[in-house]
Amino acid sequence: MDTHLCDELLEEIFRRLSPPSSAAVSLVSKRCRRLLRSSTTSLSLNFPPPYNPSTIKSLSTFLSHHPYLSSISLTGGGDPLLLAVTDSCPNLRHLRHPGDPVSPFALYTLSASCVHLSSISVSLSRPLSFHWLPCFNSLKRLSLSFTGPSIEDNNLEIEENRDASDLELNLESLSLRGISAGDSALSFLWRNCRNVKNLQLKSCDSVGDYPSFSKFLKFWNNLEEVELRTSRSIVDLVLLKLAADCLSLQSLLVHDGGNKEGLLHFINHTKSSFKRLDLRLPLDLENAHLIALSQNPNFKNLKILRLESCCLVTGEGLKAAVGEAMEELALINCDVVEREAGLLAALGQKLGNLRGLDLSHNEMMADKDLVSMVVSCGGLEEVRLRGCGRLSDAAVIAMVRSCRNLERVDVSRCGGIGGEGVEALVVKAAAFRRVAVEESKLTPLAKTAAARKCVEIVDTL
Repeated sequence: MDTHLCDELLEEIFRRLSPPSSAAVSLVSKRCRRLLRSSTTSLSLNFPPPYNPSTIKSLSTFLSHHPYLSSISLTGGGDPLLLAVTDSCPNLRHLRHPGDPVSPFALYTLSASCVHLSSISVSLSRPLSFHWLPCFNSLKRLSLSFTGPSIEDNNLEIEENRDASDLELNLESLSLRGISAGDSALSFLWRNCRNVKNLQLKSCDSVGDYPSFSKFLKFWNNLEEVELRTSRSIVDLVLLKLAADCLSLQSLLVHDGGNKEGLLHFINHTKSSFKRLDLRLPLDLENAHLIALSQNPNFKNLKILRLESCCLVTGEGLKAAVGEAMEELALINCDVVEREAGLLAALGQKLGNLRGLDLSHNEMMADKDLVSMVVSCGGLEEVRLRGCGRLSDAAVIAMVRSCRNLERVDVSRCGGIGGEGVEALVVKAAAFRRVAVEESKLTPLAKTAAARKCVEIVDTL
């Protein structure tokens, strides 16, 4: 093969290899090693300290052997590693560099060398500065984590950015982690990110500068998706502004920290037409919220409803919330599934258009409950049952019979499901493409059928 195939064909073969196989290619010959490197477009590297000059030089040399690298994830020190990437990866489009914060100088240097960057994820230390951001002309996705002690007033940064308030950054996705009350420099982002469609706030105690944030939500009305994770102190404020000013919102996620009254007010008063709602609120979601969903016409076309660890809802609320338009339903670790007999059957009768179902981590869910639902949902394409320990092979076999379009199933950590059930999925499901399951549960027939039908097997252990 090494002598009879042209470089282009070998590179295409190497691109299609799985990571364990591709790692062995470099041992075949020097030519194969060179072609493997030239065909590699994505790398994930971990560099522990110390970061001495020889380490950085070695990294630069290694990266220079990958001329078509477009995506890189670096775990390790801040500026030294980032500058090594700057010197060696001119075609880079996606950069993820968690861990130690990087300096504005390093980001300026990066913008000058990697002009095609469209996605950046880095950490910044306080005091915050964003005057480097306009230098990235191709940037669409930005993810920032803020570290260091909170600084009550950052007037210097406000003065630096006052003249740049009429910029129009091209960002479409903005993710911010760890905003504190003193981060007034964020006014630069809120003033200039007019095209943001996806906003994520994680572990935030504040929005930094409230007037600028309020204007961001009111006047730059392109926002379609909002995610609030572990940010209890700002949830009420954000939901209040979204309900009052945002008309374009289609998707809302609130995890691990909510406000009962604020969420109810939002559901009752939002003017946006929703397609997706994702809530993980163990003690902040009640039936009143789900019933309100059914009463607001802006939720009548809800396509995706995901609830996780929601302990206070009952079947009454769930049956009110789901509608015929729904295509995906997730009830993850929701004890109402086990607590109310016949609930899944009742939901299944209302969900004839369902394509995705996630009932993961309902450990006591019985076979009859799952089967009673899927017999009414024949169009299911994906089912996730991870951690449902009481389910048996009989439930999986019944699901295969009822769901002719089944493509993807997760039955990992399901102690009652064994080789017979997995074999039925791989062999008998005509459209099947992917299964997540322990390798020990694959029978010889299942392995043979998976290879013949190109079924992807994900070993979860």
